[in-house]
Amino acid sequence: MSNRSFSVAVLKKIKSYKKSIEVDSDKSISIRSFLFSSISHNVSELRNVLESEDVFSTISCLKKLGVKIKKIKSKHYLVFGKGLGSLYAKKDITLDFGNSGTLARLLIGILSTSPNIQLKLKGDKSLNKRNMYKLINLMSEFGAQFYPKNKYNFPLRIISSEMPVAINYKAGISAQLKSAVILSALNSYGITNILEEKESRDHTENILKKNPDVLKIEKNKKKQKIIKVFGKKYLNPIHLTVPSDPSSAAFMTALTLLNNNSYLSIKNVCLNPRRIGFYKLLKKHGAKIYFKKIRKINNELIGNIEVYSSKIKNINAPSSYYTSLTDEYPIVFVIAALIPGVSVFKGIGDLANKESNRIEEMKKILKQVGVKCTSTKEEMKIYGSNKISYINKKIFVPNLGDHRICMSALILSLITGAKANINNFETVETSSPSFLKIIKSLGGKFEIKKTS
Repeated sequence: MSNRSFSVAVLKKIKSYKKSIEVDSDKSISIRSFLFSSISHNVSELRNVLESEDVFSTISCLKKLGVKIKKIKSKHYLVFGKGLGSLYAKKDITLDFGNSGTLARLLIGILSTSPNIQLKLKGDKSLNKRNMYKLINLMSEFGAQFYPKNKYNFPLRIISSEMPVAINYKAGISAQLKSAVILSALNSYGITNILEEKESRDHTENILKKNPDVLKIEKNKKKQKIIKVFGKKYLNPIHLTVPSDPSSAAFMTALTLLNNNSYLSIKNVCLNPRRIGFYKLLKKHGAKIYFKKIRKINNELIGNIEVYSSKIKNINAPSSYYTSLTDEYPIVFVIAALIPGVSVFKGIGDLANKESNRIEEMKKILKQVGVKCTSTKEEMKIYGSNKISYINKKIFVPNLGDHRICMSALILSLITGAKANINNFETVETSSPSFLKIIKSLGGKFEIKKTS
């Protein structure tokens, strides 16, 4: 995370606008592109990568593991890969994942089956609290060991497998765990079979599709996806231009939908079907959102998003939306709060295990502006209204270390005019370093206050 710490105070309600923007590059694809390049052969070329705290943590860890990475210019990098099993560092050096759960899980996937790895692993205060039980158990199946025994959060020590052998894995909703298994399988003996019982993000598979001898995707009789990973194969270098992040675009979309007489065009956004649950859900409930100029580049759908101010109906989000809406729930909760009627969100229990408990923290924020919310472990109801008076209402966000909460609170403040003081806002730089710059370009008024 950034060494500088600051809060943001929102000064007034935003006015109408009609603009065209480009949001930050996709974080998931940027991190994966560096990791896969590091274990591929020869020189990979990566363009338009996200230059955020999480990606800088990725680059820092890979350099500690002996990977040569050269920056050509802004967002343009060369990665000099040496193939599978090539990552290495002196015994017991420390890798710092910062705030990035994606980096932690995926790089541990690579390290678990890389030879002669004995390293210390840690993250920032927020990441160190997150439970890595499922990851550790999976990597243990490949033969990796973690110390102290029966400890499931960072800091930890890893000793890689001496003889990694393929496994069979039933994947759940976590694309990060699925990707960690794929990455471990690449340097294991035999064929790893992954049954995807529930669809999750497939950026990892899309990058690997350029290696048909390495990864094959089939369907079983139930039409479930089976991923076969053939270990110990040659990986071709990567040549990739990263599209814009649909999760970052979601906040600007929400701002436009809720703001009167406004229009926004967002250019070159990743429209991967497993990343656009936010847009599909809102379109189903009356949002004027349109995908334009759709094309396929590097196995990913990319296009422009056009958004108009809209009257949205109260939202019903069944559990089937969870995997394609995971990162956007906080901002969807804001939308639900500002439209009339009761909105219901089901199957959201895993939101309690993000950078913060996003169910409880969003309930606190919405309560501050007079919106009633109730929740159980797996469900949340928001009693929305467009008739609440926000005069003298104040939004306060404490030091949570959660970028999505910070961004959602700022959008809520800009739309309602409720004054906001949002601490720990530097966490937004982990995923969307241009966020405040874009908000300013749309006419948002705020003050930045340094806290350290």
